[in-house]
Amino acid sequence: MLTALTIAGSDPSGGAGIQADLKTFHQFDVFGTSVLTLLTAQNTVGVRSVHCLEPSFVLEQLEAVLDDVPPAAIKTGALGRAAIVNAVGERLAETGQPLVVDPVMISKHGHRLVEQEVIDAYRDTLLERATLITPNLYEAEALTGCSIASVEDMEEAARRLAQLGAHAVVIKGGALTGDPVDVLWWNETPTRLPGPRHETTQTHGTGCAFSAAITALLARGVALRDAVKGAKAFIGRAIESAPHLGAGRGPINLHARTTQ
Repeated sequence: MLTALTIAGSDPSGGAGIQADLKTFHQFDVFGTSVLTLLTAQNTVGVRSVHCLEPSFVLEQLEAVLDDVPPAAIKTGALGRAAIVNAVGERLAETGQPLVVDPVMISKHGHRLVEQEVIDAYRDTLLERATLITPNLYEAEALTGCSIASVEDMEEAARRLAQLGAHAVVIKGGALTGDPVDVLWWNETPTRLPGPRHETTQTHGTGCAFSAAITALLARGVALRDAVKGAKAFIGRAIESAPHLGAGRGPINLHARTTQ
């Protein structure tokens, strides 16, 4: 059985983070392993507190997985502290598996989740190791210094992220007005990936599940462009069939079909 590894934080309400990643891996018939970076007390209404683990313990978990159940692909989610970003980036520089970096730094609504030193650590340590980075608009702005107000701006920001070392880039465009368009930058070429806008609040965990679905498909040997398109289609179905759990921004349906 193929395996994939997620290095991310925990969401006890089950809709995002490690929990969403493992459910998504399973849905794509990939055995999921995990390394915890931080613990949260959160639900669909909001985040109450965050506790980052020690970088040394994060690395200890990572070594345990790599030594015994080496993954076919790896993803990172919330890393929390610059020291964790640096430690994970330096260790993953020694591995050869595809790496999907979801730079969880700023929420889809524009709320900063980390200090500036964490953003700098992503730029300096982890981007050059990434097979694919999947920032939202605000994260792309923070990493590049670009102001993004159009799809053309997204393409320019994606180009700059590639110049920083990422092999490929997907910038998620849901924060722009109008029908959302994601931009894939790969092989020095931008590809626009349009999709319908879902008028719903049931979107908790979309970024985590999107990057996890790409990771699972890469583990299965799917080409990068097809993995991105397949993950995007999965997320669309997951939003459309969301189970409406919780009193706030509920989770998407992580049991949605993986194919049409």
